Parts: sequence; C-alpha cells; structure tokens
Amino acid sequence: MTAREARPEPADARPGASQGAAGAVAVDVGDLAIGGGALAILRPALDLVTEGGVVTVASVSPAFAEDVASWCRAERHVYLGAERLPDGRAVHRVARGPHGAAPAGGASGGGGAGLALRRPDGTFLAADVLAAVPFPAHADPATGFAPRGARVEPGGPPYPVDLLDRDRLAPPETARLYDQAVAAQWDATRDVPWDKVATLPVALERALGQVMTFLAENELSALWVPAKFLPRLHPAYAEVAMLLAVTLADEARHVDVFLKRARAGGGGLGVSHVTTSRSLLSLLQQEDFTEAMFLLSVLGEGTFLDLLRFVEVHAPDEATSVLVGKARADEARHVHFGLAHVRHALAHDPALYDRLEAAVRRRAATMGDAGVPASVQDALTVLAAHGDEPAAVRTGHAAFRELLEEMGHNRVRRLVAAGFTVTQARTLSDLHTPNFM
Repeated sequence: MTAREARPEPADARPGASQGAAGAVAVDVGDLAIGGGALAILRPALDLVTEGGVVTVASVSPAFAEDVASWCRAERHVYLGAERLPDGRAVHRVARGPHGAAPAGGASGGGGAGLALRRPDGTFLAADVLAAVPFPAHADPATGFAPRGARVEPGGPPYPVDLLDRDRLAPPETARLYDQAVAAQWDATRDVPWDKVATLPVALERALGQVMTFLAENELSALWVPAKFLPRLHPAYAEVAMLLAVTLADEARHVDVFLKRARAGGGGLGVSHVTTSRSLLSLLQQEDFTEAMFLLSVLGEGTFLDLLRFVEVHAPDEATSVLVGKARADEARHVHFGLAHVRHALAHDPALYDRLEAAVRRRAATMGDAGVPASVQDALTVLAAHGDEPAAVRTGHAAFRELLEEMGHNRVRRLVAAGFTVTQARTLSDLHTPNFM
C-alpha cells in the first residue's frame, strides 16, 4: 500500500488487533520521518478513526519508532509498538487518543458522499445535502462556523448564538424551500415590462402611488425583522439562514420595485401613517424567533398575500400586474416557511400556543382601535374602481370590503394549516392588527 492509499479496514482484519476497536486504518509512509512529512499521512489517517481506533503505519525509517512514540505522547495518542516484516519494513500501531476533531452539529460525516448525492440529471440540491447530513436536535455554540458534518477540533470558543434547537427554528421543509427560492429569483429591472406603464388619470395615479408606498413600507419591515435573527442562528442550521438570506433579497427587490412603480408614472409616493409605523415597530421589537416569524410570516405576510392579489387583479397596467404577481409568488414562499416553522414548533411544544396568543394580544394592545389608514382604504377603493367616478367608486368600495372579509377567512384557514384548532385560529385572526401586516 502506498502513502496515498489510506483505507479503513475491520479492526480484526490484522494480526494482533484487539476486538471491539473503533475502526482501523493502514498507511505506508515509506522513508519519511515524523518531522519530514510523515505526519501529513498519519494525522489524516487518525482522523478517519474514532477514539481507540488503530492506525497501522508501515515505515522503513530507522528512527521512526522513537519519533512516533514521542509524538504520540505529546498529542495524547497511544503508541502500541511495532513488528518487523520480512521485506525490512516495520509496521507501527498507533491508537487514537481522546482528543481530535469530531463531527460538527452532531452529524456524522457526510464529507465523502458528494457524488452519491448528485441526482441522475446532474443537479445537486440543498435538500439532498440535508437528507444526507440532517439537522442536529441541539447545536453546540463552540463549533462556531464549522459546516454541519465537518470534523471539529475541540476547545474552540463559544459563539454568541442562542438559536440552538432544531424544533424551534428548522422545519424539515427548509432546504427544499431554499432550493425553490434560489430557482425563482427574478430581476426588478429586466423582468418587469416597464415600457408597459400606462399614463393614468391623476386620481388613479395618486391612488397607485399611495398603495405602492404602503406596500414598500411594509416590505421594509419584512426586510429588517428577519435580518435581526441571522446573527443569532447556529451555523448547524445554515439552511435556515440561507433561506432567510434569500428572503431578504426578495424583500429588497420588492421595496425596489414598488418604489419604482410609484415613481414611474409621475405620481410619486404617498403618505406614511402613524398607524402603520406603530404596527411595524411592534414587529421589529420581537425578540423571540418563533413569535416573530408567526407574527410576520403567518399573520402579516399571509394577510399581505390577499392584498397583493387584490392589487394584481385591479392593476391599471401590465407592468403593475407583473411586478405585483412576481412579488406575491415570493411572499407565498415566505408564508410557507412561516407555516412550516410554526407547525413544526407546535408539534414539539403544544404549550407554544399560549405564548403566541400572548404575543398577538400584546401587539393588538399597541394598536388600540386603529384600523387601516384612511388614505390606504381610499387608494385601494379608487384602484379597484379604476378612477374616481362615483358609480365606479361604489363598485371599488364593495371590492375593498370583500377584500377584508377574504383576508379574515384566509387567515383562519392558514392558522388551521399551521396546527391550531379552529377556535384558536379564529381567536388569533380576530386579534390580528387591522393594518394588514
């Protein structure tokens, strides 16, 4: 066997191997000395066995026995002696000691499975990696940024992360949603037909500017809120952070495209209301990840889906319809993750409902009797009416009232899908801020 052919073999496949050893590896270092390159072969071989596992090292160096024994004492491995072979080589046996790298995140290896994970069409998805190297139930802050499945040398400093439990932050769908999100990315400049922006009546252009201002303001909150949790996520759950990072890119694109549409027709931005500011601040003040994702993604963005659909249906031109439709598709993924996250957490902690209801009640208390800002109500009405003619406005107002009813119905439906009872779902839906997000 050459120096390049380190191979695992059963512990009892060699003469004199002890029964029950935790794996064995054989290597050949030729005439290399411990200080002359032999360790570049020996150390990786020891990494392949667990504590107590034996590495046999063939060597023709006369000084190897004394040098390797000294090195083992310094590194807390165990030198088990040597035997001479007829060809003049000596075969040394080294047992791995208690120190050395262990798999990060509680996972077992996975480093050499790359080709096996590739699909027949050549693709290699994050979901395939997660299936091979699953999330640990609990993560150790001392593994730092070591990728899940890597071997980690002990003694590292603890990292300032406090989101450490799989059942509170990492539903099984995470990697699949990340793959979908990456595949669905679009460009706010290239993929929106800006040449299809129509010249609109003044009242309709102003209404559209107000709606786009409101959408952008809410999407800014959806950009800031998840961002505050990224530094707190343990890297063992990297796919959660990766998905949130793509979500942030989505939200940044939405802010960009909504503000562009507000300005594209010459109408400019509308009014930012105190009611909206209070509502969004209450989201930003959340410190619990599950509570924040519930309030933002399940209740807020879930309701936002209906609002975006309303704007898409009543869009006054193709450009507006396309950009809002694309944003709605992104938001559907965000809501899906929120639902999966809450459903996963509730399944492992039924008492979580009380915490979530308390969070909704606290938020509702900050809003008082405030509803949807008047200018937003009026703008949505004029948008649905395609103008401010009285007869059309009557129809637009009816459409706005139907939107509110649809939001309530769909909120209950989503909450039930998240794992709540119908009674719980109705309670939470009734408490949700009337400011949509």
